[in-house]
Amino acid sequence: MSPTVITKIVLAMFLWAACFPLITAGLQYAPHLTFATMRAGLAGAALVGLAMILRRPFPRGWRTWLTLGIVGIGATSLGFLGMFHAAEFVSPGLATVIANAQPLLAAILGVVWLGERLPKVGWVGLSIGFMGILVIALPQLLDGGQEGSAIGFAYIVLAAVGVTISNVAIKSIAGKVDGLFAMGLQLLIGSAPLAFAALALEDQNAIQWNAVFTASLLGLALFGSALVYWLWFSVLEAVELNRAIVFSFLVPIFGLSIGALFFGERLSGIQFSGIALVILGIVFVNLKGARRSQGR
Repeated sequence: MSPTVITKIVLAMFLWAACFPLITAGLQYAPHLTFATMRAGLAGAALVGLAMILRRPFPRGWRTWLTLGIVGIGATSLGFLGMFHAAEFVSPGLATVIANAQPLLAAILGVVWLGERLPKVGWVGLSIGFMGILVIALPQLLDGGQEGSAIGFAYIVLAAVGVTISNVAIKSIAGKVDGLFAMGLQLLIGSAPLAFAALALEDQNAIQWNAVFTASLLGLALFGSALVYWLWFSVLEAVELNRAIVFSFLVPIFGLSIGALFFGERLSGIQFSGIALVILGIVFVNLKGARRSQGR
């Protein structure tokens, strides 16, 4: 894995981690589904507009469009629905942790759907990383507010499942279609169900346009969506999903750091132990890649 690819992955993970605090800030001034729709629509329009300016090839073929539809419903419709509603019930740090506990499931789907292979040391690494996620989340899950935490947990699981399925779908078309068009179109496709739900269930006049909301919306749309999805698509063009997805375990570490710095969340000794397990898991999976390179 080249330094450029690693840089893209780390940047994408950091930007994903920053999404929940931005969502929390923006939700004070706009309804959930309306906010999510605006984020997806603006991000999709930005990517599609850039692709058109650069005269990138437009996606063709019903299989490609079917896959883009799966990505849009999974990553954008379900993903944004879960993330925006979860932010009402759980803290930004905890939300980031649970939402990104999906590399293990993605690896399994990668083997079944894409035919990727993962050696035993890779599965051990993913399992250790997942254990680290559970250890990190445990204190806050047990610290009162069980009903709210359960509702928030359900929303985040919904988002995680949608994102997991979309990751496998993205990998299946990576390198076959233009990344700007593919990610922009899936955002626009996924924003349609969100828009219908927002119009039916929410008051659009409730939006309070101010500096905080505008900054949150632009940050989420342009950096937390458009840039992130383009980075992630370009990463999956270069490496296997199993090798790339394990870096999702970095998101909780970034998320907890952001929560501690800006939201007054404290890290316990148990959570530091979880972080150590996460890092160990990433190292184990990357040992797989290193050993393969040495054997060539």
